[in-house]
Amino acid sequence: MHLSENITFLLTVVIYCLILIISFMHFWRKRNLPPGPTPLPIMGNLLQLSKGDIVKSLLNLSEKYGEVFTIYLGSRPVIVVTGYKAVKEVLLDRGDDFLARGNVASFDSVYKNYGIAFTSDMERWKTLRRFSASTMKDFGMGNRTMEDRIQEEALCLVTELKKTKESLVEPRQYLSKAAYNVIFTTMFGNRHDYEDADLLNVMSMMYTTVSIASSKWGQLYEMFPWVMRYIPGRHQKILISLKQLLQFVKKRVELNKKKLVENNPRSYADVFLIRMEKENTNPKTEFHMNNLLNSILQIFFAGVETISTTLTYSLLLLMKYPNILEKVHKEIDQVIGRDRCPKMQDQSQMPFTDAVIHEIQRFTDLLPMSLPRKTTKDITYRGYSIPKDTNVYPMLTSVLKDPTHFPYPNEFNPQNFLDENGEFKKNDAFIPLAAGKRICMGENLARVEMFIILITILQNFSLKSPVPPQDLDITPEISGTSSVLKGAILLYKVSKNSKETLKWIKIM
Repeated sequence: MHLSENITFLLTVVIYCLILIISFMHFWRKRNLPPGPTPLPIMGNLLQLSKGDIVKSLLNLSEKYGEVFTIYLGSRPVIVVTGYKAVKEVLLDRGDDFLARGNVASFDSVYKNYGIAFTSDMERWKTLRRFSASTMKDFGMGNRTMEDRIQEEALCLVTELKKTKESLVEPRQYLSKAAYNVIFTTMFGNRHDYEDADLLNVMSMMYTTVSIASSKWGQLYEMFPWVMRYIPGRHQKILISLKQLLQFVKKRVELNKKKLVENNPRSYADVFLIRMEKENTNPKTEFHMNNLLNSILQIFFAGVETISTTLTYSLLLLMKYPNILEKVHKEIDQVIGRDRCPKMQDQSQMPFTDAVIHEIQRFTDLLPMSLPRKTTKDITYRGYSIPKDTNVYPMLTSVLKDPTHFPYPNEFNPQNFLDENGEFKKNDAFIPLAAGKRICMGENLARVEMFIILITILQNFSLKSPVPPQDLDITPEISGTSSVLKGAILLYKVSKNSKETLKWIKIM
């Protein structure tokens, strides 16, 4: 290429970039969106979000731009909402304006707008939500049948843990198996043995998916899906795992279909299959295989990852604070004892334990960014004009750590849920799984599992740290769309009271 051609080429590139920047800045400025850092063409606010984890970056930006501000994920504007008052407006006060599901690129590329949790189609969501809530209630969700099922699974969990004497085990894996079986029984009508190969494979894929989606790889995919889907990297495992998980669900649905008895459905899948058959001539029906497979997988993620991560964190936190653990043990001995299974009615007689469990959920901060919402129409919000289908992040972490609602927002302290008389007190800012019409359907299930499984473990094990409690690291390994914790427990026999001891060891 001649010198003149080189100069012409460079000038063309420079002029093109200037036009792109001017056009983008004009486009950005003329919109009446909330304030925020100036984005770069194509890259958006990548530079502001790459400093540390994305949650910290967004909270730092809120200090500069206020509790409602705009960032650009690539060329896509996203409204970030922080603090109890602002998040409450989005989730509750004006919930219908923000009710659609926002974009989650790594999951959307596989779910393709099907299923109950990740669809942005409001009519589809309403139909599937109504059906799922009713069907899961019929199979025990929210009543004594489910409580009995969780009690049985908690005892199975303890039995399995006791088999691992003098060996290092990862607690999350065992807790995931228990949570998985509770959900699997509701979805398909039976449970898995803890050493079942399918169960172990599903657990591994689900954990891998959540971990990578919350990492920088997942965040880059969210910003630049049109590029990242073609670039090799860890994010590709999300797509591979989700497709394999859908195949597993499909296989299980086909087994249920072969054994289906129309007048005697045994599970969520059975009821959905029966409804599919009844509406198979309706071209607009939402009861088809795509929605069945994706709904089941999405319910699995909500029901397994939520409870297993929170329970794992609870073991670490109680080892970190042995004085709190001692008070919980005292209440267990006074109200339940060590010989019978805990019941949910016991919780009202255990105010300190109730406060501890709430504080565990608050401090765990499982969904710091929540799942994104999307505006259902053009709206005016706090004086700003927000177009329909704009993504919104209600930052749950900013609510759970709002100093106007929690006296000890940044430390683990059950006093956040206790009054001056030591009685449990509710807190409106306690929304670990969001709030409003699109709150996680399994919120009540998570509450029951947390209490019954944790208390059953504490009835059968003492918790000890192999290092001084002050040296235990309680920082999540990843904090993005969800918080992820890694660690292991060492089980071995102690002589007094023939009890087992759980010791926590951090996996580096």
